[in-house]
Amino acid sequence: MKRSLIAVVAGLLLLALAGCGVEPQATADTGVNTSAEQDRVTTTKNVAAAELLPAKVRERGTLIVGGGFGSGSVPLGFLADDNKTPAGLEVDIAHLVAEALGLKADVQVTSWENLFIGIDSGKYDVGFSNITVTEKRKQKYDFATYRKDDIAFEAKKGGSWKVSGGKDVAGKTIAVGSGTNQEKILVDWNEANVKAGLPAATIKYFQNQTDTYLALSSGRIDAYLGPNPSIAYHVKTSGQTETIGKFSGAGPTLQGLIAATTHKDNGLVQAYQAALNAVIADGSYAKVLARWNVSNEAVTQSQINPPGLPITS
Repeated sequence: MKRSLIAVVAGLLLLALAGCGVEPQATADTGVNTSAEQDRVTTTKNVAAAELLPAKVRERGTLIVGGGFGSGSVPLGFLADDNKTPAGLEVDIAHLVAEALGLKADVQVTSWENLFIGIDSGKYDVGFSNITVTEKRKQKYDFATYRKDDIAFEAKKGGSWKVSGGKDVAGKTIAVGSGTNQEKILVDWNEANVKAGLPAATIKYFQNQTDTYLALSSGRIDAYLGPNPSIAYHVKTSGQTETIGKFSGAGPTLQGLIAATTHKDNGLVQAYQAALNAVIADGSYAKVLARWNVSNEAVTQSQINPPGLPITS
């Protein structure tokens, strides 16, 4: 009995640590470095891209980047072991773009909600935080894309439940991030199910991934719907969960795209697109994606304001 209790406690601790991105060291199994010592991929200044910057940003010499990394989402964006150094895929892409523009990245950690407030107010020049292009967001923001957006459902290992479409979530209890495209897709599925006479899913919201995964391990939720890279990482490191469904983050008819996000018509998005295309061309972009094990989400070029998740309600 004592030995079983120890095993359960150890499993919960592993879930909590992986959920909040506080792994003590990089491991050969995951290839993810969560230490404060981040040996980043670098690039060189692209003169043509830098010339597209407004003079005030070019003269300032820094690119002020907002990222919602405080709650921890390995490998996308998280705080390293010192609990203050931003790390992850999104951080590395932000540094590459800044270098291609001849600037130094000033990465500031914020919450998901305050990230958009900061972009609106001009506090941040750009958001790099796994932000999906949606038609609603395009009303206020400009986007320069740099990665495919896939989302996934994660559940406890060993179950028979799989999610292949909206009807499969009927009657289930599912956690999702507030204000995300995942939430919108789940809400739209819920509305369609209710209209079809199916039971509604119960949607739960948690402040951070630690709380989400504790709820999953205890059976208080049936699944978590979130970004595929984070779920794939957690499935691999925890050993107690599995992916039960994977989808485009822009709905069933469109490949979702993640983008550098800036306030609409502020004159910055063309520079971001040029910088992203420069790092795609010189190979540094591919090295960053490989470093964080997300090469399967690579794009061949950056697009400005492509079609995104539709407005359905």
